[in-house]
Amino acid sequence: MIEKTLKGLLVGMAALIALAYMFGYDYLFNGIRETYLRGETGSTIDDGSYFKSHTIAKGNSIPWVKDSSYNKKPLPKTLVEDLKLSKTASFVIIKNGKLLHEQYWDGFNEQSKTNSFSMAKGVTVMLLGKALEEKKILSLSQKYSDFFGNYANVELGNHLTIGDLAKMEAGLNWTEDYKNPFLQNAKAYYGKSLEEAVFLRGFKDEPGSKFEYQSGATQLLGFALRKSMNKTLSEYASEKFWKPLGMEQNANWSTDDFKMEKTFCCIHSNSRDFAKLGQLILNDGKVGDLQILNSKFIDEMRTPTSLSKGAYGMGIWINNDAANKHYYFWGLYGQYIIVIPEKNIVIVRTGTFKDQPTDEKGRPKQVAFLVNEVVENFK
Repeated sequence: MIEKTLKGLLVGMAALIALAYMFGYDYLFNGIRETYLRGETGSTIDDGSYFKSHTIAKGNSIPWVKDSSYNKKPLPKTLVEDLKLSKTASFVIIKNGKLLHEQYWDGFNEQSKTNSFSMAKGVTVMLLGKALEEKKILSLSQKYSDFFGNYANVELGNHLTIGDLAKMEAGLNWTEDYKNPFLQNAKAYYGKSLEEAVFLRGFKDEPGSKFEYQSGATQLLGFALRKSMNKTLSEYASEKFWKPLGMEQNANWSTDDFKMEKTFCCIHSNSRDFAKLGQLILNDGKVGDLQILNSKFIDEMRTPTSLSKGAYGMGIWINNDAANKHYYFWGLYGQYIIVIPEKNIVIVRTGTFKDQPTDEKGRPKQVAFLVNEVVENFK
């Protein structure tokens, strides 16, 4: 009886495995291995070592200059409570180009590399800015079918432009769901092939007619960028940003099994270096006297689109409704690089804040709270 039961279970398991491969769900096995078998229920901020990756190499490190008041003033109690409740790993404040405050929790420190998640979308758009400068991509209005000819034969896909992808106006048949393991985000994150996960999924809206945040859009943008150059996107990011910014550490950018970067997510770096990306945007693309990213392109990144109702530009979320206007890179679990231009402040927060409350425009309420607390207490 026991032998028959075991045989039945083995046959059932074999059938399930066969069905998973038949219908393209074999990535679930990788997902189970990298989550439940590690005692987790989903992705984590320190899961970088479980995925293949490319190195974004630094050059000569230029550490942050510490402000004369560095870490002398404690964070206000209300802010600390919020940071602890939202399982914050790091909180860094840069003011007037100097490191004013940094604090870490739960064993993380200034050298800890954590997952950027969707903050990488902003970096991908920054790479687009460089590719436009260097004429690798002609314009935001260039058709996607110029890079991948099959899109010329896809209904609505023949209208898709590079700008539609950067602005989250692609109209893809894509559901941005981080919890359902059978949907596209999980396949892109845990699967072997990003091409299989994102290419030719079809369209539900006319490109350029509706704002809808879709990770697939940024991954398609990444493929176009990769095709426009004779190097990996990690090499390009190293050359154009990590080296001239004087990053303190190499970063790692997760890839699929075919060495394509996950441009919708997954740059693993430390919070001080993330802050340098924010400082670059705050400084209109300059590092000292060196212009490393076109200021007009940066203006486009941080100018809200009408279709997003003022909430999104290109790779960057925007809140000009707040008393202290700000814009920011936003990753899953509350990874933020926040820029408050009128106060010359950059804030980085990393951690694991799941199910974040959002406002009527889909923006995380925590960001506005962090901005107000920092502005009020670090005048």
